[in-house]
Amino acid sequence: MMTSPFSIPANSRRIDPARHRALKVDGSLDDNDRTEIGPTPLAFSEWAKLGLEAPHLATMREYRLQRLTEQMIARDLAGVLLFDPLNIRYATDTTNMQLWTTHNPARACFVAASGHVVLWDFHGCDHLSAHLPLVSELRSGASFFYFETGDRTEQHAQRFAAQIDDLLRTHGGSNRRLAVDRIEVAGLRALDALGVQVHSGQEVTEFARVIKGPDEIKAMRCAVASCEASIGEMRQAMCAGATENDVWAALHAGNIRRGGEWIETRILSSGPRTNPWYQESGPRVLSDGDLLSFDTDLIGVYGMCVDMSRSWICGGTEPTAEQKRLYRIAHEHIRFNTELVRPGVGFTELTALGHRLPESCRAQRYGVMFHGVGLCDEYPCIRYPEDVESYGYDGVLQPGMALCVEAYIGEVGGRDGIKLENQLLVTEDGCEVLTRYPFENIFLQD
Repeated sequence: MMTSPFSIPANSRRIDPARHRALKVDGSLDDNDRTEIGPTPLAFSEWAKLGLEAPHLATMREYRLQRLTEQMIARDLAGVLLFDPLNIRYATDTTNMQLWTTHNPARACFVAASGHVVLWDFHGCDHLSAHLPLVSELRSGASFFYFETGDRTEQHAQRFAAQIDDLLRTHGGSNRRLAVDRIEVAGLRALDALGVQVHSGQEVTEFARVIKGPDEIKAMRCAVASCEASIGEMRQAMCAGATENDVWAALHAGNIRRGGEWIETRILSSGPRTNPWYQESGPRVLSDGDLLSFDTDLIGVYGMCVDMSRSWICGGTEPTAEQKRLYRIAHEHIRFNTELVRPGVGFTELTALGHRLPESCRAQRYGVMFHGVGLCDEYPCIRYPEDVESYGYDGVLQPGMALCVEAYIGEVGGRDGIKLENQLLVTEDGCEVLTRYPFENIFLQD
């Protein structure tokens, strides 16, 4: 068996649990100086007041690893090789420069169908995963992108591929089938040269992640609560004279204060910038009576995504008749489509049965009617009727799936755009709306 010069035996880096007996309610060490990130006292206190139960992290991690191995066994795969930081998070619950490593693939993870986990972390970072017993082996040296390796990229890719080849032989025997989620061209060519049969790792991970376990659901509930508390702080920051960025910054600050991690986009706009959609938060100064619409796209506590949208009026003034009309269309769209969500319903069935937008609002429809959500936006994407032929695919809702139901309502050439979105959990007999931040009665009342 090849031993990496960068390999660290698992038993040499474990934290002695006898040294740290005190645990938090989620099972993590109650150590003020710990390396592991997580919720802050503010988050725990808010959850306690709401009667929310924190996840048990060790159980959640075991569930995720089991989900991955089940998907590999079902596809006769010897292992899966992961470079996407969110897939690495799912497999190991490790974090390290998550955004930086999305475009600098310096970390990797191999999971054998047997459950053996090898993590390649950034150099000098072995302490970041020392608390995680499911990581069987720690290595470094997974970088073979040009910034790191320059004209030696192929050499480094071949060295890394040789380690993967050895792991496949050790843990997969004669099975040469390896799933890979994403990889640099040099790495793919190096695996091909060794006779490794590369298959879709994204399919494996998306299907593993699609059904949330009990502790993942608890983590998502906690993340939603922290996000909504931060949204309340956004609401306080919205006033005449503030900029869009002032309001958006309150969401960031609230997320970080509670132990959340980052926000994937910066989609908040006001006034005429709400139409068309996808304009990013900027320096525009708010005035009383301005419409403000936003989409959180927030990665919160425990790395769980909270993806919800709301539209408000600055200054609490009466919305215009047109703003009310658009808001009511969006609200009915969300309400109607939510009632369709239950186990056994097909993706294309949801499309066919879903609320039909007025023809004047279809040209600027949102990209999806529903999408999955977990550590980020996930499988599936459920399309509008206009998009099924080009992008649609089928599948069936199952208990434990988390979905977001969305609506953007704005007419071509119009001044205003309304964005509403809720996060849902598919239950045994229907669905539960996880996001509870209220809609605006001022738009819904005559």
